Formats: sequence, structure tokens, C-alpha cells
Amino acid sequence: MVLDTHCHLDAAEFDADRDAVVARARAAGVTMMVLPAVAPAAFDRVRDCAHRYESAYTLGIHPLYVTEDGAAGDLARLECAIAGALADPRFVGIGEIGLDFLPGAPPPALQEAVYRRQLELARRHALPVILHVRRSADRLLVHLRRVGGVAGIAHAFNGSEVQAQGFLDLGFKLGFGGAVTYDGSLRIRGFAQRLPLDALVLETDAPDIPPQWLRGAGGAVLRNEPAELARIAAVIAGLRGIPLEALAAATRANALAALPRLGAMPGGPSPP
Repeated sequence: MVLDTHCHLDAAEFDADRDAVVARARAAGVTMMVLPAVAPAAFDRVRDCAHRYESAYTLGIHPLYVTEDGAAGDLARLECAIAGALADPRFVGIGEIGLDFLPGAPPPALQEAVYRRQLELARRHALPVILHVRRSADRLLVHLRRVGGVAGIAHAFNGSEVQAQGFLDLGFKLGFGGAVTYDGSLRIRGFAQRLPLDALVLETDAPDIPPQWLRGAGGAVLRNEPAELARIAAVIAGLRGIPLEALAAATRANALAALPRLGAMPGGPSPP
């Protein structure tokens, strides 16, 4: 019924019960998951996980995993991995890439250099990207416009109206997940409610960004899972005042538009 466009199923948090996590997701109606890699050390694990669980994957270098000493080598490994993955029908794009300007993140100039190079790889291979966007939307857009010809998904978007429109104008879809369930996330909930329906895709970012019902008393936070996506989708459908089935169909079509190789996957999602 619903498609999770961003799930870190390969994460260590799932090592103890990954089979059960996937079984719960299937039972909840999550028909497909896209697993983004975050660093070269994870490439094999993400690919193997996608094949084992009949999911899709992307390859990329997350901005928080960029290092001064390792950037050149990591980019070379990414380029080699992409070349090797092009014949794999479960490989659907480049990600998770982007920029993160929170305090303590790697130097912005270094992040931007690595991000720009990954955009160029995406353009060369005609692949979509999955973007990490944290206090960085304007700089992400600057590089997208300079490189040109690259679209995909802006994951966990939480920017301004102008920034949202900037991504939409470039052909991007915007990802919505657990944060839309928080009463205090007024801007995110507003976007989920009023953006054009063809702008939205669904995601969990599991094991991260748990929905409100996984945040317990005293600040305890439970692990997020892809099975939660159906309930997250129901919240968005309620905000928009449309049936869950209509939201599921639209967001599935949007995911196929953002990640075209999904539609060619064995057993992949078909247009509604």
C-alpha cells in the first residue's frame, strides 16, 4: 500500500531482529523500501540488504561521514561502486548525499566539494539523488542549479516556502515522515497539508525520526521502523482530508517519478 523512500534497514539497530522488522513492515502494508547508503563502508551491506529483502538501494556519501583525509578516496570508491551497480536492477540512485550545517558537522567547504562531485556523478549517469537537508537548503539549491540536470528527493524537508518551491521547480519531490506527527511541527504539518499532492513522498528514516507515538514519557524514544509508515501516512491523509488509499497511490506514483529505476525492478512497484 505505501512505499518507504528512505529507510536505513542496514543500520546496526536492526541487527538483532531485521527479519522480524521486515515482516512487520510487510504486514503493515509497506510494499517497498529504498535503502540509502551513507558511506563506502556501508555499500556492500546496503546492497546485500536490498537484495535479501527485495528492496531498492542507493549509493552515496552522507555529509556527516565526509572527512578531509578520506574524501578523495571515498569519492573514488563511490564512482567505482556506481559503475558496478548500474547493471543491478535494485540500484536506483545516488544518496544519501547533501549538506548538514549543524554545529560540529564537517567543514562546510569540504561538504560542498564532496556534494558537488556527487551531483556531477548523478548527472553523468542520469541518476536521481536523495538529499540530506539540514540548515542547508539554499546551498544545496545553488549547486543543483550550477550542475543542472539532477532531480530526486529532498529527504525530511523542513525549510521555507521559497526553498520548497526551489526544489519543486527543479523536479524534486519532498520527503515526509515521523516529524509530521509532532504537534509542534507546525511548518512541516503545514507543508504536508497544502503542498501539491504530486510533491510528496513518504519515508521513515528508520531507525531515526520516530513518530510521536514512539516518544514515551520522560523523553524515552523507541526505535523507528518501516512498519510505522502506514500510520504516518494516515496522519498526512488526515491533514489533507483525503482517503489513505488516495494518498498511498499518489505518493507511490511520485516515488516512481523521482526514482524511475524503481519501476523496472523485479517485483517493483507499479504505477497506480
